[in-house]
This record gives sequence, structure tokens and C-alpha cells, in this order.
Amino acid sequence: MQESQKNFKVPPKKFQPRGISVLYEDRDILVVDKISGLLTVSTDKIRENTAYYLLTDYVRKGNPKSRKRIFIVHRLDRDTSGVIVFAKNEKAKFYLQEEWSNFTKRYLAVVHGTLPKKEGIITSYIVENKAHKMYSVDNPKKGKLAKTRYKILRESNRFSLLEIELLTGRKNQIRVHFSEKGCPVAGDKIYGTKEKGIKRLTLHAASISISHPHTKEKMSFEAPIPVYFNSLLNR
Repeated sequence: MQESQKNFKVPPKKFQPRGISVLYEDRDILVVDKISGLLTVSTDKIRENTAYYLLTDYVRKGNPKSRKRIFIVHRLDRDTSGVIVFAKNEKAKFYLQEEWSNFTKRYLAVVHGTLPKKEGIITSYIVENKAHKMYSVDNPKKGKLAKTRYKILRESNRFSLLEIELLTGRKNQIRVHFSEKGCPVAGDKIYGTKEKGIKRLTLHAASISISHPHTKEKMSFEAPIPVYFNSLLNR
């Protein structure tokens, strides 16, 4: 762990927003671990119960007149848990977004069944239909290139735990690729099968490695695997 991260003291839980654990903070970035079920940003229907809203209030320390704010760098799906990086000024935001494709993003997922290869790279071209659902095509002129590297960490009778690295960042990429391989992410109601007894989408942004927008120092952040993933594998 870098010296700057060692020096950062995580604020007491009572000062952290509900559903969010602060992993690291300085004058340029705020890195958190988000629970499953919490939106990153607002929608037409939900305005306040989002990571963005709660963390804006957090950096303002409850003072509505404060000019402090955070900036969106990337998003996680509502039902995906794990690491999110926010910027605390526009200069940091632009740097992180420009460099985003150079950063390493690692996920953990529990999928149904077992894959024939213990590790590999899934490649396709992904497009979105009128119902805002993503799917793969073979034609590079019709879709955007999507590449997902995976490795099987553990298998049980019904499920597999995968370590996944996003080599591209397309919408719903992980969920689409493993669904099309016949091993949908457990709990995926859109690309998988609705199954009773599965409490959540078992997709977790486990770690991210970035270069700091100000110091250019390489920094890595991790969010521990949700306990539920192992309990599902142990069924």
C-alpha cells in the first residue's frame, strides 16, 4: 500500500453514508465501496438515495451552503457492489476519465454452471436494442468491441466463482458475455433466469488500480468479497 493511503484514516462508520464505506479520500479523489441495490446517480424516479447524493452531503459535512462537491468519473449498475472512484474537482475528473482505459478493473462474479475453459478471454461486438438491452453481434460495423478476461477461482455443484478483468468497458459487458456463454451471473434478472432464493446480483467490483490525478502515483483500492458470494457457493 502506498504511503498516502497508509496515512489516510477511514472516518468512523457513524460519519459515513449508509450503504457506503469510504476506502480513501484526499483533496482530489474519493474512493468508496458501494452496496448492491444503491444507484450511483439519480434517475427520474430516485433522486436522493444514490451514492452521488449521499457522498455530496458527506463532503459538505451536512452544510447545504458548502460549495464542496464530487464529480462522476464512472458508474456501477445499481445491483453491482464494490469500488467506485469519484473526483473532488473538475481537473481530477477530466484526468481520470481520459486515462480510464489504461486503468485495471477487476471484478468477482458468481455464475451459474461451469465454463469449459478455466481461463480465457471472451470477445464480441456489443449493441443495444430498443428495449435498452445489450447483446453481441459478429459484425464490428454494428457493435462496439467488448473483451472480458476471466479465471475460475472456485467451482461448486451449481456455481462458479470467477475473477474478471474488464479489457473494455461496455454497458453490461460482463453480464452479457457470461449469459451468452450459458453461465449467467447469479441473480441477474435481465440477462439470466429468475430463480427463487438468490438475494442479489452476484457481481462485485473488487479492485481498481489508477494513477493519481495530481501526484501520478499508482494507487490500488480493494473492496472485500461480499459474504453472500461464498454462502451461495457453499449451498
